[in-house]
Amino acid sequence: MTVKWSITQVNSKADIGFFHRVPRKIYALNEDYIHHIEDDIEKLFDQKRNKLFKLGAIASRWIVRDNHGLPLGRIAAFINPQTAKTFDQATGSVGFFECIDDKKLAHELFDVAKAWLEREGMEAMDGPINFGDKNQFWGLLVQNFSSMNSYAMNYNLPYYQDLMESYGFQTYYEQYVYLRKLRQPIEPVFIRKYEQVKQNQDIRLSDVRGKSVEQIASDFRKVYNGAWGGHDNFKEMSLAAALKIAKALKPIMDPHIMVFAYHREEPIGFYINIPELNEIFQFVDGKLNWMGKLKFLYHKMRRTPKTMVGIVFGVVKAWQGKGIEGAIITWFGLEKIPVLKYNDTILTWIGDFNPKMIKVATNLGTTKYRTYITYRYLFDRNKPFERCPIIE
Repeated sequence: MTVKWSITQVNSKADIGFFHRVPRKIYALNEDYIHHIEDDIEKLFDQKRNKLFKLGAIASRWIVRDNHGLPLGRIAAFINPQTAKTFDQATGSVGFFECIDDKKLAHELFDVAKAWLEREGMEAMDGPINFGDKNQFWGLLVQNFSSMNSYAMNYNLPYYQDLMESYGFQTYYEQYVYLRKLRQPIEPVFIRKYEQVKQNQDIRLSDVRGKSVEQIASDFRKVYNGAWGGHDNFKEMSLAAALKIAKALKPIMDPHIMVFAYHREEPIGFYINIPELNEIFQFVDGKLNWMGKLKFLYHKMRRTPKTMVGIVFGVVKAWQGKGIEGAIITWFGLEKIPVLKYNDTILTWIGDFNPKMIKVATNLGTTKYRTYITYRYLFDRNKPFERCPIIE
């Protein structure tokens, strides 16, 4: 029997509700999928809550119904004015893509998004990515479909890779997520580097207990800009943006697992971890209403999460390769892990364009836990395709 469908733009509150019904239908029988918090997605499309709209961003969403009104798919397209013109071709994005296993339907969804982006002057599209920060909803899962997805990280079924690649999407970069058992011995090379760094009395390491949100934001910004400044598609983080991130983390942070390195009180590195929130959010079913908030508080007080997630790890360029990376990890392993109740740590994705950080992660004795791909599709099919530049 041929399935018939209609693709319509999201224009109403009812359409928004349908947009969130799509993954519930597709993953109804999948125990590994944890529903994203719906408001985390909605705030990205809210012109009052997403600062990108004030800078000229635009976005649109579409949903797919079958002839019985049941959900079959969805997609969003958006243009981030901060990044769209930083490539050789103007590049928009697609994200929040979900679809049944049907290439014809998937390709129609991509066509709709492509046509919209072309009308807005774009010449390429990246996806599936987020209409916001890179630490959330970024990339297509292509390895390890049999474990709980981390908070705000994409999860999809294996056939999605074929849906995208058969359309013509090409790998712009791969993203690797690493896992480490926290109580395994620290590798000797890191202990040696830690001992060397300890000899420098101008360097200290500490967690963020006792620090204000403003202090955390300021230190975070300095390390972030110092570590990644100058790379392709990098935009320097403002203090206001850093403060917004710090305030967003405050309700969920565990100050014991957010670590900074300082040289003469100037921040030179960080290892920012949070509890694995999906070990709590698995109980709220995507709805952070009053009942969901009560469940969240209950499991937070009980310290339900036994996994922590390293959301970002970085060292200012001038200090890279001087043992700071190993010192942070060793100090954390010796000073913090013995008194905490976490068992595992997941390192949020590292792009294949960052071989230095991949080397740090592998030297830690981690295993490659998940692989994601960020794709790019050039509208001019005769234009040479280039992968993301490597960070030197």
